[in-house]
Amino acid sequence: MSILVVGTVAFDSVESPFGKAEHILGGAGTYIGLSASYLIDNIQLVSVVGEDFPDEHFERMRSRGIDISGIEVVKGGKTFFWAGKYRQDLNTRDTLDTQLNVLADFNPVVPEHMRNAEFLMLGNLLPDVQRKVMDQLHKRPKVVVMDTMNFWIEHHWDSLMEGLRLTDVLTINDEEARMLSGEYALPKAAKKIMEMGPKYLVIKKGEHGALLFGEGKAFFAPALPLEEVFDPTGAGDSFAGGFTGYLARTNDVSFENMKRALIYGSVMASFCVERFGTEQLVNLDVSAINDRIRRFVDLTQFEIPLEN
Repeated sequence: MSILVVGTVAFDSVESPFGKAEHILGGAGTYIGLSASYLIDNIQLVSVVGEDFPDEHFERMRSRGIDISGIEVVKGGKTFFWAGKYRQDLNTRDTLDTQLNVLADFNPVVPEHMRNAEFLMLGNLLPDVQRKVMDQLHKRPKVVVMDTMNFWIEHHWDSLMEGLRLTDVLTINDEEARMLSGEYALPKAAKKIMEMGPKYLVIKKGEHGALLFGEGKAFFAPALPLEEVFDPTGAGDSFAGGFTGYLARTNDVSFENMKRALIYGSVMASFCVERFGTEQLVNLDVSAINDRIRRFVDLTQFEIPLEN
């Protein structure tokens, strides 16, 4: 199985109550690809960077087996940059600077050898850009997973609706689910969103876990309690990478298997937040991942007698 990942590759500067990191490797495509790389070997990344993007960051991706031949390097261009500061609760952040740079004119070109991918993960990008990628594929992937955000919901509604009709799994947070649906109760919001096209919906709730809806069913996975959280940046993308990576690894897109994929997504997100940027995601081993899977099982498994 192969996963085609489309998303940003960027520089981030992040400040939280627990420290600060300047000009580090970030971007949705980066987090998704690195996270998924622990579950499947064949990951192909389409993105754009400027000439200022260092070889050491490319090497980080290559070291995880990611095919970066789909990353366009714009001569003389500058890489997308974002800076933000998290408040004490780590749930609220202030954007200090956003420089689109080469991303402003990004016109994705999918290399020929990537156009038969079985799984497609569309990171948070302009809906028109997401659809341009789908239009270049030779066949419809087995599963299309898409992420989006409140800005596209508010300002690019019609284009987003076209994309949702081509999507199998939509991953958004609870605020975006309410905005997209106009419903406050998440089960009602999920029902309305799935009427827009997606067969399944994943609602990410940060430190409060994630919800999966589909086939008339619902499933909840908690977030793993952590002793240290340094930087929530990229947690949602790491979740998406783990989720999609597990689906591709098992080649099983049933609701029951998506429940397991949700756990893998939560595990990969838990690693991400323990360090700044992508630092944790390039230094993992399988035993550490398996240990956290076992912790999830211990956390959620119980027996309880029912009253007669």
